Amino acid sequence: MTAALSLGIDFGTTNTVVALTDGAGPAHLVKFPAPEGELFAFRSCLSFHAPPEHPSERTIAAGPWAIEAYVEDPAETRFIQSFKSFAAQESFTETQVLGRRYRFEDLLSTFLLKLRDYAGPEMADLPSRVIVGRPVTFAGGSPNEALALERYETAFRRMGFTEILYAYEPVGAAFFFARELDHDATVLVGDFGGGTSDFSIIRFEREGGEIRSTPLGRSGVGVAGDAFDYRIIDQLVSPELGKGSSYESFGKVLPIPNRYYSAFARWDQLALMRASRDMREIRKLVREATEPEKIARLVETLDENYGYRLYRAVSDLKVALSSREAAEFRFEAGSIAIRREVARREFEGWIAPELAQIEAAVDRALDAAGLPPDGIDRIFLTGGSSLVPAVRDIFHRRFPRERIETGAELESIASGLALMGRERDLGRWTQRNP
Repeated sequence: MTAALSLGIDFGTTNTVVALTDGAGPAHLVKFPAPEGELFAFRSCLSFHAPPEHPSERTIAAGPWAIEAYVEDPAETRFIQSFKSFAAQESFTETQVLGRRYRFEDLLSTFLLKLRDYAGPEMADLPSRVIVGRPVTFAGGSPNEALALERYETAFRRMGFTEILYAYEPVGAAFFFARELDHDATVLVGDFGGGTSDFSIIRFEREGGEIRSTPLGRSGVGVAGDAFDYRIIDQLVSPELGKGSSYESFGKVLPIPNRYYSAFARWDQLALMRASRDMREIRKLVREATEPEKIARLVETLDENYGYRLYRAVSDLKVALSSREAAEFRFEAGSIAIRREVARREFEGWIAPELAQIEAAVDRALDAAGLPPDGIDRIFLTGGSSLVPAVRDIFHRRFPRERIETGAELESIASGLALMGRERDLGRWTQRNP
């Protein structure tokens, strides 16, 4: 491929994808020669390892290499995933990792620089400009959008870019989808990631042999796949690790604080619990709990760093329930063995609050565009959580099934962002950090 003119990066809560374009043709996805084989979806995770006998010999890995390091030595490896969820959180200032302080921008720049290194020659000669995907609404309570973009700016400048533009993630997916259009159409794009669910409505029209596009409306909500994971852990795992049980203190029987389990069930928080003040309190509860064996399991899960195994068990259940009416949840690690049959209907009941928020966001996008559902010609759903039947049902209730398309769950945003870079008027689609 000739020198890239445009580069798009979809930094996702679960996966990160990079695409390049030159002057013509489709976008080219950057491939990584990972341990399990070549891939383009690079897991958004980091690992930090320092052998106890040689603590100065710190090793940092990212993506599949981070997972490999964790699997080889989980007890001595600090594994961090879903850290994009911190981006807009003022409460997150820094975390201690093996004696060093990392702010969000430090975690992100460390991740991006490792990603670039793993890509090798494909990312050796990068253009000065990058188009970065961003959610319509950042994850978390009361997200600070300006803070998130400031942190992004710092991290991407450390990667070497001098011109950093930001575009809404569903708009990137819309540019990817527009390649398939052979007629004028008003398109609703839904992007369901790990941390956010985002929607954009865009009008595409052919004029003079080119596709012209006009943004009509957008909306988003800071819940998606990770929130579904939270419900699974909260319902199936946390009760086996002490949630809802009690402890004795000064002759009184008190409930185990729920805040431990609120953090435990969130991937971004779970990565930090092992080094938190709460961990000292949890260890103490083993001696005071009325069901000490359950608290001991919680301590084991955190001490032995079972977080990634738990993630796999939760992901396997979601995948199975996307195609079956019932499936077995199975989490086995060390002395812990949790198995239970779960019906799809039961899972959908757990995630009903999140589904309601997603549904409301779809309606807000329609209201912002000033369109009724029948004013939408095509619907394109992308992102891993678009495969959840209850999510698809939100659209099946509003639109004819023949108008709905899914696919390119991992590549559409990055490819669309790179293609967007060819637009003559980039200011219509992107923003700079002030």
